[in-house]
Amino acid sequence: MNGSTDNPTGGPLGQGPQDGQGPNGPEQQPQGPYSEQLKHSPVSARLPEKVAQGVFCSGAIVLEGPEEFVIDFVQGVVRPPRVGARVVVNPHVMSQLVGALKDNLAKYEQSFGPPKAMPKPNTDRRPSIREVYDDLKIADEQLCGVYATTALIGHTPSEFIFDFITRFFPTASVSARVYLSASQVPRVLETFTTSLQHFMQRGQPGPQPPGQQQPGQQQSGQPPLGPQPPGQGGQPQPPQDPPQGPLSGSEK
Repeated sequence: MNGSTDNPTGGPLGQGPQDGQGPNGPEQQPQGPYSEQLKHSPVSARLPEKVAQGVFCSGAIVLEGPEEFVIDFVQGVVRPPRVGARVVVNPHVMSQLVGALKDNLAKYEQSFGPPKAMPKPNTDRRPSIREVYDDLKIADEQLCGVYATTALIGHTPSEFIFDFITRFFPTASVSARVYLSASQVPRVLETFTTSLQHFMQRGQPGPQPPGQQQPGQQQSGQPPLGPQPPGQGGQPQPPQDPPQGPLSGSEK
């Protein structure tokens, strides 16, 4: 990691010899911006108080941009349905997220058996993504979403927890915490996988396939940070029946 800064005064940064004097006489002080190599490998992340309680959601929508994926976790049990959390990740992180979720779901099934299957959505009429969003409420503070450079996934017998993390210098931090019921996870995984496949089929620079994760980038099958609480990806639901599972679409 490289860091750059600007020294507007042209003088020394921090404490040092007075009056620009070095051990052997006057020193040339740095002028203007400069860069420095940083070593930043956090093993833990700060959990802000406003993020710690998390949001419980009932499904997800994935929007594919030219350089990123926008994941909208939807709360469909309220009226009107709303976006509980919006997370932005790059293709490499999305690929790792798919691999980590597959691994975590396999571990869940080994311990508790397959999650209870969700009812199939009504496919008599499939509204467009725009029509679905016309029925969704998005708070102003969520329009820009939060960024994540990695994620930590854990589960209990009844739910999965996703901690999305930014690993920025000087302190890694949890940017969003999302809960999903175990029965929702297979459909969410299906949509994540389908969205990633669409991205790669469009000729975008492809990330590593799921399962080929680099050490230190994606963690899976581990407890989440902080205390644990006791598709064609899913098709869009009609506006009068809010989404009960994940959706996928491309931004244009």
